[in-house]
Amino acid sequence: MAGNSGTFGAGDAIFLVVAAGRGARAGAGGPKQYRTLAGRQVLTRTLEALLNGAPEARALVTIHPDDLDLYQAAVAPLPDSLRARLLDPVFGGATRQDSVCNGLEAIAALGAADDAPVLIHDAARPFVAPGLITRALDAARERGAAVPGLAVIDTIKKVAEDERIVATPERATLRAVQTPQAFQFGLILAAHRAIRADGCRELTDDAAVAEWAGHCVFVFPGEAENFKLTTAEDFLRAENRMLNDLPDIRTGQGFDVHAFGEGDHVWLGGVQVPHDHGLVGHSDADVLLHAITDAVLGAIADGDIGAHFPPSDPQWRGAASDRFLRHAVERVAARGGRVAHIDATLICERPKVGPHRDAIRARIAEIMDLPLDRVAVKATTSERLGFTGRQEGIAALAMATVRLP
Repeated sequence: MAGNSGTFGAGDAIFLVVAAGRGARAGAGGPKQYRTLAGRQVLTRTLEALLNGAPEARALVTIHPDDLDLYQAAVAPLPDSLRARLLDPVFGGATRQDSVCNGLEAIAALGAADDAPVLIHDAARPFVAPGLITRALDAARERGAAVPGLAVIDTIKKVAEDERIVATPERATLRAVQTPQAFQFGLILAAHRAIRADGCRELTDDAAVAEWAGHCVFVFPGEAENFKLTTAEDFLRAENRMLNDLPDIRTGQGFDVHAFGEGDHVWLGGVQVPHDHGLVGHSDADVLLHAITDAVLGAIADGDIGAHFPPSDPQWRGAASDRFLRHAVERVAARGGRVAHIDATLICERPKVGPHRDAIRARIAEIMDLPLDRVAVKATTSERLGFTGRQEGIAALAMATVRLP
């Protein structure tokens, strides 16, 4: 499996991320940890939050045997500095408890110290904050076994099989428990080994495993924003939360022109389109990607494509223009923002764009890491007027909508 192997130093912190489940309650669309949330996979966001929240920690993910390609796609967008701290993923088991135990055994094989803090976290909790991670690490070191919890605000009823209320627990004594659950590594490893050897029934979290093994487990303050993505409604809530964090909505425009020259194809939106001419330019002359790149840069007032990739620089001669567009998207991401929508128009008599439109949209969406329904591509002629009407070249217009914090 792809990843990094390595050993642990004394007391090194470890994240064990549980991502082997199927997520059936979230509805159709595949395992929820690999679904897209505001343009990025949930697992990508979770790992980024954890590794940024504890800069010295390593992380290991347990995955389903069928999900290796999905896992690799999820970790690919992470910066090299974060990806370097990921250990090889480990295949999970039939239950969450089995998956955690498999992960702990893999960590033990790498020499983790018994007193090292290990934080066991659900892959479907992407909104874990740095402060919560710090509290979890402190709790692991000071208490040995502790979990984040929220006070219960609703009255809770215990019911019988016939739905008859049989008890009303005192609300002040109740907590809704979250992850990351925090333990000294040796303690939770021994507890999982013991319960696996005993063949005990499946328990609902790692705190229950530690309790079963006879350990005291403490609660430290959790955070309401650290909710778990379980249902389709949770994904809507998460999308709305992320949009609320990006209230600065901006629009940029781009325009580009390239003349026809010798050749047997043109590049349009990252797709090679057969034609009896080529387009003349310093790079691959992809007029559509150039216009979109300028639109994205314009939305954040960050110059234009020529400022970032000067045509006087020989390194860009013949370069594929997807590099330029990815760079513009990365500039948006560096400011904590995201591209929300692209609307572009090609102006030419020939080649005919219609037969290639779907492929062009799909390629632009891939380059920009956008859902397909956020990329619009249209084509029109100039009614045989002007340079496009005389079939001397192609023009492109683009509009980009960007959301920033």
